[in-house]
Amino acid sequence: MAGSVVDLFSGGGGASTGFHAHPRFQIAGAADAQLGKPSSGPGTLDCNATYRINMGIEPKKEDLAIIDPSALAGKLGISEHPTVLIACPPCTGFSRTLAKNHLQDDHRNSLVEKTADFVAELKPQILVMENARELVMGRFNVHLESLIGKLRDLGYETKPEIHFLNRFGLPQKRERAVLIAVRRGLPLRTLDDLWEGFTIDPKATHVRRAIWELSPLQAGKASTADAMHVTPAIRDKIVFDRLKAIPHDGGSWFDLAENPEASLLLTPTMRDRLSRNDLGSHPDVYGRMWWDRSAPTIKRECSHLGNGRYSHPEQDRLCSVRELAILNGFPADYIFAGTLNNMYRHIGDAVPPLISFQLAALASWILGDPRPTPEEFILPNTHLHPSDIIRALSSRAVCQRQSAIDTSGQARCAYGASSGRA
Repeated sequence: MAGSVVDLFSGGGGASTGFHAHPRFQIAGAADAQLGKPSSGPGTLDCNATYRINMGIEPKKEDLAIIDPSALAGKLGISEHPTVLIACPPCTGFSRTLAKNHLQDDHRNSLVEKTADFVAELKPQILVMENARELVMGRFNVHLESLIGKLRDLGYETKPEIHFLNRFGLPQKRERAVLIAVRRGLPLRTLDDLWEGFTIDPKATHVRRAIWELSPLQAGKASTADAMHVTPAIRDKIVFDRLKAIPHDGGSWFDLAENPEASLLLTPTMRDRLSRNDLGSHPDVYGRMWWDRSAPTIKRECSHLGNGRYSHPEQDRLCSVRELAILNGFPADYIFAGTLNNMYRHIGDAVPPLISFQLAALASWILGDPRPTPEEFILPNTHLHPSDIIRALSSRAVCQRQSAIDTSGQARCAYGASSGRA
């Protein structure tokens, strides 16, 4: 019997995609106000169109900060309690990359606590939440503490964890907080439990493995075979010359210091930083990705060369919509709607579908299905394959092995891995 899923703050469908693709679940409803930049109004992000194209249902355009949960349930047409509630409030107010977040609490952070009100109304069996790591360990983690307390009063057990998602096969070094909450009586399991005994071949998390086979592309062009393999034009000649001068495979703006044209290629801020031997808080701007490393964190504003290390390792352009989508765990046939800038935002805002499929597999296990095998928690049509998952020694086995060889007679527990394939 299929379990129903409701997705709040549904965005372009990253979190829903994993559950939509899993045979155990079906999407019953979604809601998102489609807020772009803080200065723009509701609807400007246009993410509900991307969601509709891929999920087959239209999210309700509702501001979840102000709507009453019972009113939302009515608008969603929810007549029965959903099996899973996904609630991934905006992470912008928690992100450590914004200096003001270290000093003042963003009003959007209160949406974490309001999630308890939606839980009280919808009464799901499982709640899934993903956010920036600062949700758990940041200065304003009081919002999470409040949510956990309210969920406890409602009869839920919770466990938040922080993960680098490349550990689970994502070709991107993305550090995120993931919270699982279950109604009392259900086993509380997490991604750590799902992956117990398994690990990833590191090469499977590299940029090379994920996007190597995509066709070459010029800036401002789209592939004739795939409309999503498209990049913005670079109209400023100095910007284009700067990118061309940056070394391939991991170069960045500070590599231009010894370039004969440095005085022309570097901005005044860059020259000032170099003179003080201070690269600042964003040394990756105008940077190229490395072929043989995981991609850096793909953020909302990834549609400009100057916003991070989003340039192609070799080609003189920004990574395409399709390339960044693959690097953020989307299936290779996912369709994005709206302006080019908004397509990039839909990717950067998303819970990686490669991970949400694992969360769906985890939810099925919590609900009583057999423990999923690695073949059963790899999202189809992504870069990841079953052969990329390596069988690892359990922590108990490692302790037993270490105890046998420890000359002091005391076990020293540490994870290790065998070379056997899962």
